[in-house]
Amino acid sequence: MKNEKLTMKIDEILDILDKIAPFELQEGWDNSGLIVGSKEDSFSKVYLSLDVDSKLIENLEENSLLITHHPLIFKGLKQINYDHYPSNVIKQMIKKGISLISMHTNYDKTYLNRYVVQTVLGYEVIKCEEFVCYFEVEDKFDNFAKNIQEKLKLPFLKIVEGKDFIKKAAITTGSGAELLNDIEADCFLTGDIKYHQAYEAKENRLSMIEIGHFESEIYFADSLSKNLKNFDIQAIIANSKDPFTYK
Repeated sequence: MKNEKLTMKIDEILDILDKIAPFELQEGWDNSGLIVGSKEDSFSKVYLSLDVDSKLIENLEENSLLITHHPLIFKGLKQINYDHYPSNVIKQMIKKGISLISMHTNYDKTYLNRYVVQTVLGYEVIKCEEFVCYFEVEDKFDNFAKNIQEKLKLPFLKIVEGKDFIKKAAITTGSGAELLNDIEADCFLTGDIKYHQAYEAKENRLSMIEIGHFESEIYFADSLSKNLKNFDIQAIIANSKDPFTYK
């Protein structure tokens, strides 16, 4: 089925998405799955995005489906205040009949890290363990870091140099610095690295490259689009924008 003629129910595509990345794999604190809408709702177009914001919703057609990586709601809302996020976006979605499904930690474990390593960075994956994928590098740290900056289009390079030569590297897209003590590699690539985590890594001779949360996970839409084509579903990539600006 081509997207312009697509007519499906939410229940049908949930089954497809579950085949791609089973929702049961999500972490206990996660909220992947149907966020806004009903399983009986029908839609005619599918949009893919890392996040959801009011500007993105303005540009989506009515009665469509949005699939995001990050869930709009992580914890229970105590009030629906239309003056604040995420309630303002939920209001927009309901008015336009837009349904929302999120694929977060279940997709991280099954596809996103591997996709970034192989398709974006151009390395061969050695193995993947939960949220961490390992790959061979065999290069000087400076060369490796510059290559990562170029491939991920990082606005600047923020590094911790623990070793000057990298045999093997590990990656966790998004925010994964809390995993650094479990990393068995010469360099760890992840986003949202805190000061004390960087200090610990340097003392333990583990190099790190800050790859940004947005910059490392923006490829969610590209990878899911390719997966959906295997089910004859053509999705529209309508990625949200990075909330940060760099000057």
